[in-house]
Amino acid sequence: MLPRDELLKGVENRESVSRVIDQADQAIKTWEVVYSDFLSPPELAEVKEKFSRLSEVHLVMGGGYPQAERQRFAIARMELPLTPEQVELAALEITGNFLFDPATHRDFLGAILGAGIVRDKVGDIIVLGERGAQAIVAPEMVDFLSMSLIQVRSVPVKTRQIPLNELKIREPKKKDLVTVEASMRLDAIASAGFGMSRNKMVDCIESGDVRVNWKEITSASHLVKAGDLIAIRGKGRVEVGEVAVTKKDRYRVQLTRYV
Repeated sequence: MLPRDELLKGVENRESVSRVIDQADQAIKTWEVVYSDFLSPPELAEVKEKFSRLSEVHLVMGGGYPQAERQRFAIARMELPLTPEQVELAALEITGNFLFDPATHRDFLGAILGAGIVRDKVGDIIVLGERGAQAIVAPEMVDFLSMSLIQVRSVPVKTRQIPLNELKIREPKKKDLVTVEASMRLDAIASAGFGMSRNKMVDCIESGDVRVNWKEITSASHLVKAGDLIAIRGKGRVEVGEVAVTKKDRYRVQLTRYV
């Protein structure tokens, strides 16, 4: 048995990490590969950090494509070979005419959950505009959703499984920039990185829309550092690069924005 109390010490996503511990214990006992549910980026980060210290088991994760936010783990005893290709995933194509009734990510997710699927079985959803969407799910959900997911908003849809290599992934665009700020406060660095006014960024932060290293931060005065990743839903991500102090004691910060 794994040291549960030690692994859970200080974790924020206690329920999710606890489930993965149970699955890892199962993998140790049965000598089989066991699969976790889909986890959010903060949950993934905590599991990776906690399990990196263990010698009994190892984990690999996958979400269908390199930039996937929601991913799941394959878990096995350390003696068993394990590669990312072994993470069990399935892709669904949800097609319909959304020209006159556009659907958002929330609409597609709501339709999937409304069909009776729990969130833990659903990975990323790639919205394709008027053509519909693609969704990554646990393989055991394919048959059910193929029969049950027949409408999104007012639009009739057809749902079918497709190979993972048919996912229509848009490579994120990257833009490098440099800003000079009086401090490393989150509102200052993020407003420069996302090209937003300081006041608007403060509103985003205080309303819970901003995450730093996938943790929700609601304090505009939170200090960021080199290597931090700042994300705003629907607006992409900004990575904090090299930080240098100028002769006037200001901070010259290299930023990379992904949209």
